[in-house]
Amino acid sequence: MMNRVVITGMGIYSCLGKTLDEVRDALYNGKSGIIFDPERKEMGFRSALTAKLEEPDLKKLLSRSQRVYMPEQAKYAYCATVDALRNAGIDQDYLNTHDVGLLYGNDSSTVPNVKAVDTMREKKDTTLCGSGAIFQSMNSTVTMNLGCIFKLKGINLTVSGACASGSHAIGLGALLIQNGLQEMVVCGGAQEVNPWSVGSFDGISAFSIREDEPTKASRPFDRDRDGLVPGGGAATVIIESYESAVRRGAPILAEILSYGFSSNGDHISSPNVDGPAKSLEMAIRRAGIGVDEIGYINAHATSTHVGDTNEAKAIYRVIGDRHIPVTSTKSQTGHEMWMAGASEVIYSMLMMKNNFIAANLNFENPDEDSAKLYIPAQRIETGFDTFLSNSFGFGGTNSTLIVRNL
Repeated sequence: MMNRVVITGMGIYSCLGKTLDEVRDALYNGKSGIIFDPERKEMGFRSALTAKLEEPDLKKLLSRSQRVYMPEQAKYAYCATVDALRNAGIDQDYLNTHDVGLLYGNDSSTVPNVKAVDTMREKKDTTLCGSGAIFQSMNSTVTMNLGCIFKLKGINLTVSGACASGSHAIGLGALLIQNGLQEMVVCGGAQEVNPWSVGSFDGISAFSIREDEPTKASRPFDRDRDGLVPGGGAATVIIESYESAVRRGAPILAEILSYGFSSNGDHISSPNVDGPAKSLEMAIRRAGIGVDEIGYINAHATSTHVGDTNEAKAIYRVIGDRHIPVTSTKSQTGHEMWMAGASEVIYSMLMMKNNFIAANLNFENPDEDSAKLYIPAQRIETGFDTFLSNSFGFGGTNSTLIVRNL
């Protein structure tokens, strides 16, 4: 018998808000977190569009010796994790006396590397890089910092799976719990928002250039989409075995029914249809449910031509003509990249718990493939008990999660 896996806590630091209530309201009201950033234009960016996010000031919360090892995205992750643990009813005494695991998605840490290289080139002295530089610059910086700050003693691992990182972290955490290797895992995803981290994306014309209307730039599935908008922040979910949650008297929010995954085995940046479809099919098969039981699909759809087209084809291949609502919350947040797989679980959870489906903003004209799906351009007031969330990434990595309300 496999252990059941439940979600007992959530926390988020997003362009839509810094609390679950703020984010819920933003989703409900169709608020966009996307702005025009003049600094990026001055830096030579083709597109100055980005999600707006301020870096948290942790001086009153953490010591200087703790903060010195934390880059931007680790600070977001800390804030999200504090709230998730509180939401789950977990205090430091519990963490000290139990082997709680940590799996977090992160696939870059740019600014510390830029600063260190600039210092070495200018000063010709590596000692001036500072004691925190190495720990800030590693991809595993988030799990390094969270593991030490919260004194976590279970598995400690960063999941680097491009834009599916956060989703893979949750899926892998669920597998560990199902197989009895962990009772509880802190899972999530974090993404830096600074311009240096996405300059190379801008360089290959991946971003929308609809700069005169920032809030209309991210338009998943729309015929006239012209590229994604970068975003970021952090999202944390606390997952544990059903038995552990009952024993603690924890608030059981939902159950993770399954995790599907695949690799396209194809082009490094252009997705295909077979890989995503295989991930969806695997998740549905492992969940042991019928397609008709899925009440909502949170699509990966980033607002790129090829990506949205092929995902629409993959979804249609799996669900056919069923009238299942499909939306991409990236229409409000932009593409939160390494964070997205985790944040979109939380966005979907907030909708499920509050009986609505947020609008797929800026969906004005379907194309040939998106016209086959039910993509609501306006908020729907409806209840649903089961959702499917897709996350895909460069290199052809695919992850699909299915979550049921409890």
